[in-house]
Amino acid sequence: MTTPSIAERSSSSVPPLDTPIALSIGRFAERFTYDDIPAAVRARACDLMLDALGVAFASSTMPFARTVRDGVHALGGAAECAVIGDAGRLPLRDAVLLNGMLIHGLDYDDTHLDGAVHPTASALPCALAMSERVDASGRDLLAAYVLGVETVTRVSMASRFGFHHHGFHPTGISAHFSCSVQAGWLLGLDAHQLAMAQGITGSTAAASQEFLSEGAWNKRMHPGWAGVAGITAAYLAQNGFIGPTRPYEGRFGLFKSHLHERESEVDYDAMISGLGQRWELVPTAVKPYPICHFIHAPADAALALARAHDVAPDDIARIRVRLPPGGIPIVAEPADRKLAPQSSYDAQFSAPFVIAACLVLRRFGLPELEENVRRDGRILELARKVTCEPDPETRFPKYYSGGVVIDMRDGRTLTHHEPVNRGAGDRALTSDEIADKFLANGRMCMSPAQARRVRDVVVDVERFRAREVAHLLATAATPR
Repeated sequence: MTTPSIAERSSSSVPPLDTPIALSIGRFAERFTYDDIPAAVRARACDLMLDALGVAFASSTMPFARTVRDGVHALGGAAECAVIGDAGRLPLRDAVLLNGMLIHGLDYDDTHLDGAVHPTASALPCALAMSERVDASGRDLLAAYVLGVETVTRVSMASRFGFHHHGFHPTGISAHFSCSVQAGWLLGLDAHQLAMAQGITGSTAAASQEFLSEGAWNKRMHPGWAGVAGITAAYLAQNGFIGPTRPYEGRFGLFKSHLHERESEVDYDAMISGLGQRWELVPTAVKPYPICHFIHAPADAALALARAHDVAPDDIARIRVRLPPGGIPIVAEPADRKLAPQSSYDAQFSAPFVIAACLVLRRFGLPELEENVRRDGRILELARKVTCEPDPETRFPKYYSGGVVIDMRDGRTLTHHEPVNRGAGDRALTSDEIADKFLANGRMCMSPAQARRVRDVVVDVERFRAREVAHLLATAATPR
């Protein structure tokens, strides 16, 4: 099942004038059912949920997770909903916030490349907690998740990467709207109420990328905070709260207020085109590395060169990393933070560090984000030889292509380019590869047998009640 890139479709920079976009989305969601989802899409949805849950379990073992848990639990309130990997329950919106931070906390979760958005990090926490709240079936849990992915990807695709250019994190913008639709659907809202919910979240959608300047943690909270906003909006709309009808295309709508002069480039039609016929969930890419997706292809290229030519770091004179042009400000700037990352987040968004680590260690996984690796003199010295440049062969935005050119001291030049980043397109990870990634992450906090039990339930989620699934996810981990 192939999906055309937004760049390959005809665009419409003029918003529809007859029916508000939020109402069109609301009408689609009001009619949407589990049976509308093709079997192949449902199977892919289970794979993506499994991948995200594995990342959440791995996150739960990290030092940042304790800080996050303590902060969220300090808010107090009724113990209503499950937390992944933690038997301590939380109020509805707090559980969504924490689960979103766990799924997105290691930046190892999936990415919809054409939308530059992390769909599951917002769609799954919202669907899980709301389904638990209303005692939904596993079928409805899965359907709510799919509805969230289809909405968040389309809102972000419409921006044509404009959010990044203005310092916004697309997931933390677009997911406010999709979570309002998910939550509203599970509450049984009608099309008008669903449109009102989207209108309400037009006043909450903001997610600064200033974290990139100093490795701050804000990005971790963006997907879960979108769930908090979306759920709030859905309950307000259910009870008659009035929101604007044109939160996307209006005079002060999302794209005019966030993109300014680039609003003329917005593809408004992308938000409603193909709903229920073209499934954006399917091409969503699963990450093989816990790093920014812009660096995946260069990382694979560096590893390929190191293994094929037995490259010794001391023999390297210069390294040029080729990236999609739009990714350079994210993974190569500011230079001082990228050359000597002060945190794991710094490292995940540093092309010089990641490529140097791949060449020195010939691997890159979660252990390579630890402080001892970030302080490794061999890696830091090699990182100073790295420069980043636009990839002349890029296939962006359909794929996050990239490559590495290594100039050796003996005069040789070694080059490797990956036109399709692993995890996407015809290089998508298989169901078995995703299951293996889940099991590896899950074993960081549970027994192999328990990890397999979680896997078996998630890939067959339709057979269970949402509350059964939530309970298993909360209690599967070994108590810390």
